[in-house]
Amino acid sequence: MKQIDLDDLPPRIAKTLAALGEGEELVLAQGGAVVARLVVADPVPPAPGAALTDLAPEEEVKEVLDHFSAMINDEF
Repeated sequence: MKQIDLDDLPPRIAKTLAALGEGEELVLAQGGAVVARLVVADPVPPAPGAALTDLAPEEEVKEVLDHFSAMINDEF
């Protein structure tokens, strides 16, 4: 399974993807040709007690701060 964090995408794309409902189809095109069709599925809830990341707390804080800094730099 591949995973993309919506926070890593440009705002317009993230908003479009977040607005898709279960069963809706998203067509990806390049140069006018369809390269993929994605169908939205109901999200699977995480297992009880499952960690969101496998990072140590210090690494997780660094990643969050790096992401925040990148968002600020992109915005301004």
